[in-house]
Amino acid sequence: MATKGRLCMAILALDFCAGMLAIQAQAVENKAKRVAVMFLRCKDPVYRAYHLGLAAAAFLFVAHAIPYFLTGCGCIYYSRQDMDSIRASINRKLAVFSWMVFGVAFWLLLAGAMSNTKNSCWFIHFDTLAVGGNTCFIHAVITIAYYVTATAAAPEFA
Repeated sequence: MATKGRLCMAILALDFCAGMLAIQAQAVENKAKRVAVMFLRCKDPVYRAYHLGLAAAAFLFVAHAIPYFLTGCGCIYYSRQDMDSIRASINRKLAVFSWMVFGVAFWLLLAGAMSNTKNSCWFIHFDTLAVGGNTCFIHAVITIAYYVTATAAAPEFA
């Protein structure tokens, strides 16, 4: 039980660090020099925001990988009898939702980081790093819920 609590705290800390790094990267990017030409907004690359965005994506990846490696992603391998269980159903839904939130957050963090590698001009300025950072906080809650349900359901199905 103590190990489960420590692991949940580690997942929470990693996702929190990812979110804070992404928000910090967005703040650094917002301080960059911008030029507005008619409808276009152009900006110079901000390499510090690039590095912070990549670090946030790496933290998010590790926070997502830990519970799935430790549980073996057993939600996929349940037999037909086990699918009738309410816990198995909730566990599967949390796993799918966790993967979806991870995909959105990871894509936003990488897109925000990559937008800081070269000069770019857009019609609209997107705060992809900030949105990705906030999505990391949502990912923490869902992934911890998945890990708790996966480890609680594991003794029943063994």
